[in-house]
Amino acid sequence: MLSNFFNPVIRLAFFLFAGVFSAQAIYAQSSIIIPVTDFTPKAINNEGETESKWSVLSFPRRDATQYSLHTQDSLVSIKAESSNSASGLVYQVDINPAEYPIIEWSWQIEAPVKDGNYKTKDGDDYAARIYITFDYDKSNLSFGDRLKYNALKTFSRFPIPIRAINYIWANNADIDTIAPNAYTDWVYMIVAETGNERSNTWVMQTRNIFEDYKAAFGEVPPNINGVAIMTDTDNTKNSATAFYGDIIFRKAD
Repeated sequence: MLSNFFNPVIRLAFFLFAGVFSAQAIYAQSSIIIPVTDFTPKAINNEGETESKWSVLSFPRRDATQYSLHTQDSLVSIKAESSNSASGLVYQVDINPAEYPIIEWSWQIEAPVKDGNYKTKDGDDYAARIYITFDYDKSNLSFGDRLKYNALKTFSRFPIPIRAINYIWANNADIDTIAPNAYTDWVYMIVAETGNERSNTWVMQTRNIFEDYKAAFGEVPPNINGVAIMTDTDNTKNSATAFYGDIIFRKAD
């Protein structure tokens, strides 16, 4: 039974651990920008050279997706290249989704993942996805889920995330589909874009993460504690290339 949960949940545990000491509270402002231009190991700002707030998320026994800064027509983005591989980039935050319910980002893919299918474990790969994790109190879990949580903890020294949303660019699914991950209902997949029609062009996305979380889990969301981008093809053994622009959380209009 644990194999049904281990893959995505332990991945998310690595995700949270990768930057757990760098999370910072977000103070009142109209929007919060997570800049992809801060990806480099050393980020340059007006005060000199500082450590990047992005962390590389890799997984045991998996080749890593390659991420690099990409500039075209003065637009700087992160380029992700995956070939039977999986890894991500993580940015730790502390954001109240009731105050900042709107998430916006831009992305581009060369093509959806061939054989990708959000309904199956073998198809759980995406040319592009935005991971959002939430600071969920494990004491609110059902008795059965607490048993699963405690069992998972025996396999990992990392914090185990209990609630997460994945905004995905699916292979073949209806936009606005909200469904549990093929491995665990602690993670919900939300189809933000689908198919090949808008491949090779920049697509702007806007979602109400507060409402999306309520639709998925049937409850008010706790604070957001992590954001990640990920292009992965390790389940389907395929390849994918994607580009990611800045991610923005903002107040509702």
